[in-house]
Amino acid sequence: MWNWLRQIKDSITQKTTGLMRMQFWRDAVEDIYSDNPPHQPVATELWRAVKRHNLTKMWFMKIIDEREKNLDDRPYRNIQELETYAENTQSALLYLTLETLGVKDIHADHAASHIGKAQGIVTCLRATPYHCTRQKVFLPMDICMLHGVSQEDFIRGKQEKNVRDVIYDIASQAHIHLEHVALDDYLYNIRKVDFNIFHPSLQKKSTLLPLYLYIRSWKKTY
Repeated sequence: MWNWLRQIKDSITQKTTGLMRMQFWRDAVEDIYSDNPPHQPVATELWRAVKRHNLTKMWFMKIIDEREKNLDDRPYRNIQELETYAENTQSALLYLTLETLGVKDIHADHAASHIGKAQGIVTCLRATPYHCTRQKVFLPMDICMLHGVSQEDFIRGKQEKNVRDVIYDIASQAHIHLEHVALDDYLYNIRKVDFNIFHPSLQKKSTLLPLYLYIRSWKKTY
């Protein structure tokens, strides 16, 4: 379901189509919790997971509602709005993951909240070069305005200091949320290239990430 919702925005040309798909999943979740799942493979598996792990309906609804708001295709007004989006999508997914694993711990929930927010911010940064190729910029407007940077500056791929300062401020907010998980690898790499978000090295996927995660888990350094 997560992948379906994530792909809706990039796979539609009209907002109405996206709203219809979001409504399908909203209705599907309602039916799942009424023990009457629709005849759709993903929905059927989701129903089984809900029954098996007693997953909280609220987290699914938050993900759908926030993804629906995001169909507006506008930049975030401020960093707090970006964090709210991340909390209601990335963190909500982590809460569901914890429930699936049978983890009921306030400290784990607290960590999931911070990790989700940081992940949302990092995802926004990582996606910026791609969005710019489509003439779109979603970075928080308040930080862009603070440094006198326009959307057009990002679309043109400018790399002046004020553009890098925008990335620095946003990356710093992610760093506040976490310092000792795999996402910090991206923040470290972006510092190495002086916050030039268009640097080619930042577009490469880490093939060693699974091993990196395993080692950190084994050492308990999250």
